[in-house]
Amino acid sequence: MRYLIYILLLLTALLLLFCSRELPTAANGPYLNLAEGVKYVGMNTCKSCHANVHATFIHTGMGRSFGRATPEKTDATFGEHALVYDTVSNLYYKPFFRDSVMYVLEFRLEGSDTVHQRLERIDYIVGSGQHTNSHIVDFNGYIYQAPITYYTQEGRWDMAPGFRGDNIRFDRLLTTECITCHNHFPDFVEGSLNKYSQMPAGIECERCHGPGEVHAREKLAGHIVDTSKHIDYTIVTPSDLPRDLQMDLCQRCHLQGIAVLNEGKDFFDFKPGMRLQDVFNVFLPRYTNSDERFIMASQADRLRLSPCYKESEMTCITCHNPHQSVEATDKEKYNDACRNCHGKQQGEGCAAPMAERLAEGDNCSGCHMPRSGSVDIPHVNITDHYISRNNIKGQEREKAPTENPGFLGLQILTREKATALEMAKAYIAMYDKYLQSSVMLDSARYYLDQSNLPLEEKLATLIHYHFARQDYNAIAGLAAGLSPSNVSDGWMAYRCGEAFYKLGGYPRALAFYQRATERMPYNLDFQEKLGAAYIQLQQLPQAVETLDWVLKENPKRPVALSNLGYACVLQGQFQKAEGLYSQAIALDPDYEQALLNKAAVRLLYEDREEARKLIERVLKINPENRQALAILARL
Repeated sequence: MRYLIYILLLLTALLLLFCSRELPTAANGPYLNLAEGVKYVGMNTCKSCHANVHATFIHTGMGRSFGRATPEKTDATFGEHALVYDTVSNLYYKPFFRDSVMYVLEFRLEGSDTVHQRLERIDYIVGSGQHTNSHIVDFNGYIYQAPITYYTQEGRWDMAPGFRGDNIRFDRLLTTECITCHNHFPDFVEGSLNKYSQMPAGIECERCHGPGEVHAREKLAGHIVDTSKHIDYTIVTPSDLPRDLQMDLCQRCHLQGIAVLNEGKDFFDFKPGMRLQDVFNVFLPRYTNSDERFIMASQADRLRLSPCYKESEMTCITCHNPHQSVEATDKEKYNDACRNCHGKQQGEGCAAPMAERLAEGDNCSGCHMPRSGSVDIPHVNITDHYISRNNIKGQEREKAPTENPGFLGLQILTREKATALEMAKAYIAMYDKYLQSSVMLDSARYYLDQSNLPLEEKLATLIHYHFARQDYNAIAGLAAGLSPSNVSDGWMAYRCGEAFYKLGGYPRALAFYQRATERMPYNLDFQEKLGAAYIQLQQLPQAVETLDWVLKENPKRPVALSNLGYACVLQGQFQKAEGLYSQAIALDPDYEQALLNKAAVRLLYEDREEARKLIERVLKINPENRQALAILARL
């Protein structure tokens, strides 16, 4: 009896010891690592127990997604042939390595003379090399995409996607929406758009498994779960998730479209095991030929359209092992997934004649998921994840004309139905990012009118809509009784500031710009606008201080250089001003205002010949520049 009492006491003590472990609780599901405050521990911690998985994962597209620009990382070829010419901007780009450091040289020729050169170091390469290597520059933590990409499948250099015909050179920001899919989570500097204090080198384990702090602590303490019998809720194993949450995990990045964040959320907030719609929603434009017209990162959408998906419980990991590279996976792995539903024996269930099957190696996926191009990325060949009897390699399908496909509207893909305000936000985002068509803004207006929310709940979206319309009077009317200090949205404050600035209401503009920079101090566009407002109000010491700070943050800002030059002119510092204008022009040879301002300084020195050259240069860029025409007439 005494022995039995001892055993019971011991079991009670063990139970109390187990229950006393401080395990977090998650408000949004059973997984403990979804609780607020659970930290990411990094891939090396995972590797200490899962070395075999790590060994294969680092060779996958995700494991090789991002890294330092080194000769080992690049998949590109270099040499005399590695030269890209942009006919629209009349600029050449030459990539090369020197002393193991990668550079891109931008230059312009007039005859045999080089009239412009800008050399930029490439800091990172994004892309596994399966399709592309794109290139990233880092200006004091501010991250931008370089204008050229190497397309590995064709072995060629060309303008980066979206740059041909719209070359913004070294100024495409890599925002959190971009970087959180192309890489593991970096350390983001709050109040910026694209500044990071630490940049990882590729997607890591915790992007699909969630923060590992609880899991690592529990396993190191010896608390092991037999996962053949039970789910280990200290970490997310995607195959244990319900189908909808599995798909949400994959389509976090493999469903590119118009992403509309929920109020108060950012792109770091989604974790595996959560519903995507609780952080943001994704909208895709539908066209009359959307069955054949798709973007590169649309695998989840294309799969969902498939009869195989609709009539089974398949998910992405039915076919894909995320720890194994696609290149190293035998095609029979994919074919076996097909045979699980369409017949266990090879060829069983296939209606094609044997000769056709043998010609394709009896490869189900190769035939029913043919490779093709995408509408957003040139020079790539990708697997179409629309699985269909009609989507067969080499088969001509009935097609709607592709020259001018009709736009049908935006469709929400992350839940059944969007609210009117969400639809309005999606159409405005579509206008801002992809298609500057009045149809987008007309649709946004329609949904804004349909929304029965109180004005204060849709005010930021209304102001954004009028900003896109460039209807500054409408914004001024909405903001008439608004105190800048009560505006918590930095973008809303900025747009109000812009409206008042355009209308000449500089004191009111200044107040809103000040609020915008309080909310987003590292948004350098906002800071430049603040500096411009100070200049308009003749508050030159404040203007100089603001613009100096911008250039300390990022010295490669032509607008800040030119505006600081103008502040120097107003203070009689002509020589310093001319030097700043020259720096701005060296960064952007087509910056009309800097050229005009430099010409004005040359006229102050009575150097009419050099001033004329600068004015003629402006008119070559823009023959309708009124300011240049007026100055030339006086010369």
